[in-house]
Amino acid sequence: MGVEIERKFLLTGDGWRALGEPVLLRQGYLCSDPVRTVRVRIEGDEGVLTIKSKGTGVSRGEWEYPIPLQEAQELLDTLCERPLVEKYRRRIAHAGFTWEVDEFLGENAGLVVAEIELPSEDAVFEKPDWIGQEVSGDRRYYNSSLIRFPFSQWTNQ
Repeated sequence: MGVEIERKFLLTGDGWRALGEPVLLRQGYLCSDPVRTVRVRIEGDEGVLTIKSKGTGVSRGEWEYPIPLQEAQELLDTLCERPLVEKYRRRIAHAGFTWEVDEFLGENAGLVVAEIELPSEDAVFEKPDWIGQEVSGDRRYYNSSLIRFPFSQWTNQ
């Protein structure tokens, strides 16, 4: 079993915009149950199927499988819950780690978060100056939650 150890943060300022090349991601959920999620994603010309278990702390089980681009597109078009999650992702290297900055589009426009995957829950890492408040434990920021309660519907942003 693969394990994902990930922390999520809001951003401050725009210093991150000049870093990393933005890549469009389109993703949808075949299952967005809090106990398990099954996601289909297209990034560039690659399709991926991802299964994740319910987490404990900032860790959870994760399994990823490449799938043909055409099949990923068909799943997004016909079977995935709505709305799809669309975002631009920048991968930014900083102090030995890669930060993934996601700038959301569509019904989640205006939301920008940064994630860092870690080798252990207690791993020490340096935050870039554009990293703000941590939101790792806030389910509203889970991509699977954004399909049921998009950022555009939040009242206390």
